[in-house]
Amino acid sequence: MSEQAPAKPAGGRARGARGPESRLATVRRARRINRELAELYPYAHPELDFENPFQLLVATVLSAQTTDLRVNQTTPRLFEKYPAPEDLAAADPEELEQLIRPTGFFRAKARSLLGLSAALRDRFGGEVPGRLEDLVTLPGVGRKTANVVLGNAFGVPGLTVDTHFGRLARRFGWTASEDPEKVEQDVMAIFPKSEWTMVSHRLIFHGRRMCHARRPACGVCPIAPLCPSYGEGETDPEKAKKLLKYEMGGAPGQRLKPPPGFPGKAAPPLEVE
Repeated sequence: MSEQAPAKPAGGRARGARGPESRLATVRRARRINRELAELYPYAHPELDFENPFQLLVATVLSAQTTDLRVNQTTPRLFEKYPAPEDLAAADPEELEQLIRPTGFFRAKARSLLGLSAALRDRFGGEVPGRLEDLVTLPGVGRKTANVVLGNAFGVPGLTVDTHFGRLARRFGWTASEDPEKVEQDVMAIFPKSEWTMVSHRLIFHGRRMCHARRPACGVCPIAPLCPSYGEGETDPEKAKKLLKYEMGGAPGQRLKPPPGFPGKAAPPLEVE
């Protein structure tokens, strides 16, 4: 008889729990999951290479609909040619498009980069502002991008609700919403503000490496006893182990310049024909 995955429980209950989960139980389970992920990924960090707020802002805009790896392979040449907002604002659009072409949607991204750079030059003295209400006025910059920049370049706590974050927040029962802003509000209510940025990194790391969209590696996941969605993916440990990605699967990470303490290999540079 083949083993059947347990039905997904209602109300975000942990695996094996009975009855609906109270709000207090949900919060306690969520915070325990966060602690478990902190032990699993003590090196969790933003996976875009950057040296200053402007570079992080540009890289985050480029990261839409592509991998951080492809962005990291593209930005060295971009930042060498356009090191400051004033330089990028004056860029030839066609030259800029060719530089960022590997990231996809390069025409729309080029327009955003030219627009935000001109806005930084004209309205913010060539500096990236450190307030969300200012950042979201820049072309191509929404709440997700603004929170990435605030959390990682300015130390201002925020949640980065990308596709990985939203998927795991729903699988863990922290939210039922598909709307990024509602997900953000639901999760902010669970964790203290000081944890928001690192919660983002840990969920995104886990989503990229283990809790994948189509075939999560449930059989090797240390969060399984706490997860109401256990069984959506591969539960056989040996088969699940083969699904692990990046450093968890013995492959390079996404950064060409990983931070100290990263256990994986640096990613290779982009091969230019």
